[in-house]
Amino acid sequence: MTKSVSAVDLFCGAGGLTHGLRLEGVNVAVGIDLDPTCEYPFEHNNDSEFLCADVAELTGDSLRDYYPARAVKLLAGCAPCQPFSTYSQGHRNDADDRWTLLRHFARLIKELRPELVTMENVPKLRDHEVFTDFVQTLKDLAYHVTYQVVDCREYGIPQNRKRLVLLASQLGEIELQKPTHAKKDFVPVRQVIGRLEKLAAGSISKRDPLHRTSALREKNLERIRASKPGGTWRDWDKKLVADCHNQRSGKTYPSVYGRMSWDKPAPTITTQCYGFGNGRFGHPEQDRAISLREAALFQTFPPDYAFAEPDDPISFRKTGRLIGNAVPVKLARVIAQSILTHLKRVSL
Repeated sequence: MTKSVSAVDLFCGAGGLTHGLRLEGVNVAVGIDLDPTCEYPFEHNNDSEFLCADVAELTGDSLRDYYPARAVKLLAGCAPCQPFSTYSQGHRNDADDRWTLLRHFARLIKELRPELVTMENVPKLRDHEVFTDFVQTLKDLAYHVTYQVVDCREYGIPQNRKRLVLLASQLGEIELQKPTHAKKDFVPVRQVIGRLEKLAAGSISKRDPLHRTSALREKNLERIRASKPGGTWRDWDKKLVADCHNQRSGKTYPSVYGRMSWDKPAPTITTQCYGFGNGRFGHPEQDRAISLREAALFQTFPPDYAFAEPDDPISFRKTGRLIGNAVPVKLARVIAQSILTHLKRVSL
């Protein structure tokens, strides 16, 4: 009989990783994040404890207390990825404190020695010394390690998102499940948001407060009305083109101020996905950017996942950050399924 798995989720955010793990039967004892905004969505949607704490101040012994006796220990985490993201424009700084978070993750593994480890992050992390050191630490501790860049579309996630996924086990060889979706099976935008209530820019659904859209200035309303699904600002009349796009540096960003296509997956959902000018985040048909709820659905959160208490105001900036930084729930389920398959194979 396979032993039960219990997890601690470092850098848990709003709970995307935890939610996917729990849906597959993996108990998550606690989620830990330095951002107090994460507490309500994490606890409300996941029936799990949230600890607002700095990972740098944690110890292996303090984490050990969260695991039930005789459970297989999983330490999971997605350290904030901004230093490695393509959106950082190459401005890297070795002194950036966020770069040290992966080293603290490695330190906690050394101190705790969990049977299982998983990490999800941006692909560019793979090319940096801090990741090489992380993998070597795991190998030195006798973990079997595998990692790969995952095209989320190949696992039924409806966005063009690529992520680095690492799995490690002290119990034997471990691997991520094979992709489930060929290109012809990629989940399109229409399947995800095609039936949602129609909204104008700057409006809020009466049925779902998260289904709200940012307002657009008159110039941007003209721009989105001139935009075609899958097109670019290069399709516009010259009077609508922003000055920055007429400059040489601006010509390399054709996807900003773009509409999504109904019959293709969404672009990568970012922390600023609620803004029409921040990427290809225009609705395929309605003259607005996608709503916060639509963004959450592209991240494969359930349609009733709550990100703020009922009487609290919903901030586009704060909620966009929670959604954009999350591990897609469906990717978390794939990780959980891979771990459970591994445990059956090693016959604990």
